[in-house]
Amino acid sequence: MAVQQSCPVANGSWDDDGRPKRTGTLWSCIAHIITAVIGSGVLSLAWSTSQLGWIAGPVSLLCFAIVTYISAFLLADCYRSPDPITGTRNYSYMDAVRVNLGRTHTWFCGLLQYLSLYGTDVAYVITTSTCMRAIQKSNCYHKEGHQAACTYGDNFYMLLFGLIQIVMSQIPDFHNMKWLSVVAAIMSFSYSFIGFALGLAKVIGNGKIMGSITGVPAANVADKLWLAFQALGDIAFAYPYSIIVIEIQDTLKSPPPENQTMKKASMTAIFVTTFFYLCCGCFGYAAFGNDTPGNLLTGFGFYEPYWLIDFANACIVLHLVGGYQIYCQPVFAFVERWLTKKYPNSSFVNNFYTFKLPLLPGFQWNLLRLCFRTAYVISTTALAMLFPYFNQVLGLLGALNFWPLAIYFPVEMYFVQKKIGAWTRKWIVLRIFSFVCFLVTVMGFIGSLEGLISAKLS
Repeated sequence: MAVQQSCPVANGSWDDDGRPKRTGTLWSCIAHIITAVIGSGVLSLAWSTSQLGWIAGPVSLLCFAIVTYISAFLLADCYRSPDPITGTRNYSYMDAVRVNLGRTHTWFCGLLQYLSLYGTDVAYVITTSTCMRAIQKSNCYHKEGHQAACTYGDNFYMLLFGLIQIVMSQIPDFHNMKWLSVVAAIMSFSYSFIGFALGLAKVIGNGKIMGSITGVPAANVADKLWLAFQALGDIAFAYPYSIIVIEIQDTLKSPPPENQTMKKASMTAIFVTTFFYLCCGCFGYAAFGNDTPGNLLTGFGFYEPYWLIDFANACIVLHLVGGYQIYCQPVFAFVERWLTKKYPNSSFVNNFYTFKLPLLPGFQWNLLRLCFRTAYVISTTALAMLFPYFNQVLGLLGALNFWPLAIYFPVEMYFVQKKIGAWTRKWIVLRIFSFVCFLVTVMGFIGSLEGLISAKLS
């Protein structure tokens, strides 16, 4: 809900809404965006490019970048309402939806956001276990030779990761610790650059660029379409940026107006990210051609230097151990806040107890937090064990989030904010844009769902 301005004019160390003065700049905004965008999704881009081929692959990456910028451009004007420069601030994506579109849209938006957070945690369990297994396989190949069996299961690593998350989920305000974002940024850049560098080195070693215009051949046209649609979903997952535009914009100082700074930052950050994505996707495909693995660092196109592959996968694990908490803590906060209001007299919900170990500070916990957070982690781990398919799960999540959260809500809020009438030229253009993106979401969802079912049945 948008908070009414508690003081009319920014003064001294306070902003116009009575909160401490924001200090974010263009460069800090660019850094936040790049850190948020570059993540585990980059690992599937080489596979996506291989499915689409040398024309459709790079073009799709560029189109998603353009769509992401348009979405960010529309959202930047929704940070303040009703006027994008002088209006009341909206502190989050859901606040903006509530103010501009009303309660029903807010409920639908919230449902999608929390499902997205939950699904991303499932994907993180899958990715982390795959990387842990890859480290073990890399060491095995180094000792036993590249033709060795070196087969290991995922379930042990998923259970280990789940156990770690059960413990970490009980740590108060873990996701707000400043060092967590710094570590996540360093880790994500490290493994992404390693993947890019290994792909480039293999292309140079091969002495040729592999791949084709049409991409990896399939047994029939239907199978080719399913894989191409799934590739679109994977690319959509790699741009998880629109739903945090307003949260990042809320860190910016004014003047200049926040929406102007945000638009400039989005242009620069998306340009840098897209260049990086094109390098990772294209060099990965150029290195392996039709044999491009689903996950560039765990599919074992690369065997040596084994220590570098181990380091890259360790970076992914460290990134996702903290990343899991960043995505699950908003869900915890929402459910626990709702239950506290619903059952104000319940000791199970509201009573806190102090737990203290020798040489460590006291630790506050309650039964609701212990039970609900543990059940949440167990459920994400169980789903990951049931569907341990990296590309298919990423594609499904990317498709589900793409149109409703990145396109539909921003376009509808922009109509309200700018008072754009029906059947005007801008209204028609944006409606066509939204419909085309809806078709992409449908294709990505169908392709990824078919891939998930096929993988499970096989």
